[in-house]
Amino acid sequence: MKPVFIPTYISHYLHINRQDSSALLAVKNAYQHNLLKTNPIISIVIPAYNEEENIVPTLASLCNNLVDSSVEIIVVNNNSSDNTEELVKACGVTCILETKQGITNARNAGLAHAKGKYILNADADTIYPRNWIDEMSKPLLKTDKIAVTYGRFSFIPTGNTGRIAYYFYETLADITRLYNNYKKTEAVNVYGFNSGFRREQGLLVDGFNHPPGTNEDGYLALKLYNKGFGKMHRVSNSNAIVWTTDRRIQIDGGLFKAVGKRVKRLFNIGN
Repeated sequence: MKPVFIPTYISHYLHINRQDSSALLAVKNAYQHNLLKTNPIISIVIPAYNEEENIVPTLASLCNNLVDSSVEIIVVNNNSSDNTEELVKACGVTCILETKQGITNARNAGLAHAKGKYILNADADTIYPRNWIDEMSKPLLKTDKIAVTYGRFSFIPTGNTGRIAYYFYETLADITRLYNNYKKTEAVNVYGFNSGFRREQGLLVDGFNHPPGTNEDGYLALKLYNKGFGKMHRVSNSNAIVWTTDRRIQIDGGLFKAVGKRVKRLFNIGN
C-alpha cells in the first residue's frame, strides 16, 4: 500500500544542507563505501539542468543504498548555469557535460558514457529509498525475458498542494496505469526517473531518440519490447517507491489541471 505521508527515512534527505562541506563529504564517503566498489555493473544516469537545490539530497539517497553489485553514478550537466556541477564533484560523483540542450540528449550522453551492463534512469529532484537500486536491477539480473523495469512513485509537495491531495491523485493515476496496460501500451507507464534496462540493448535501438509527440523514456521501453528483447516489468515492492517533487505538475498549472489531463488521456478526449 502506498504511504499517505512522506516516510521519515525519505524526509531526512530533504533537509540536507548543500552548503555544509561535511554533508558533501558524507555523500562522497557513502558513494565510495556503498556503491563504487570495483568496475561498475550498474550505471545510474541523472540528467541535470540547474539542479543545485536538489542534486545533493538525490545523490545522498542513492549513495546510501544497500547493494551487492558495484554501481557508478553519472550526472549529465545539461548546460547548467548554477553550481550543479561543483556540488556533484564535491560528492565524488562523475559529472559530464552535454551541450546539446534537452532531456533526450542528456540521457543519450549518459548512456554513451556509462560503463555498466545495466542502466538505471534517475532524476535530480527525486529521493530514492535504500533498496531502490537492488529492486530495480534484480529482475534484469535474474532473467533475460525482461527488457525494462519501472517502478512506483509518490509526490513531494513543493507548492500549496498538500500530501493528502496527492495521495488521492496517485490512487487515480494507479487506476489509469492499469487501464493503459490492458487497453493501450504499458510503455506509457515507464518514466525516466524510475526505470532500468540493459545498456547494450538500449544502444541497439538508438537510445532515447524518439519521434515528435512521444516521450524519450516510454518510447525507449516500447522500442526494446518491439525489438523482442523482453517484456516490461513493474516493480511493485513498496520498498522501491521513489519520491519526486511535484514541480512538473506545478509548472503545468497545478493538481486540478493534472487531473483533467489524465482523464482526457484516459478517454482519448481532445484538448
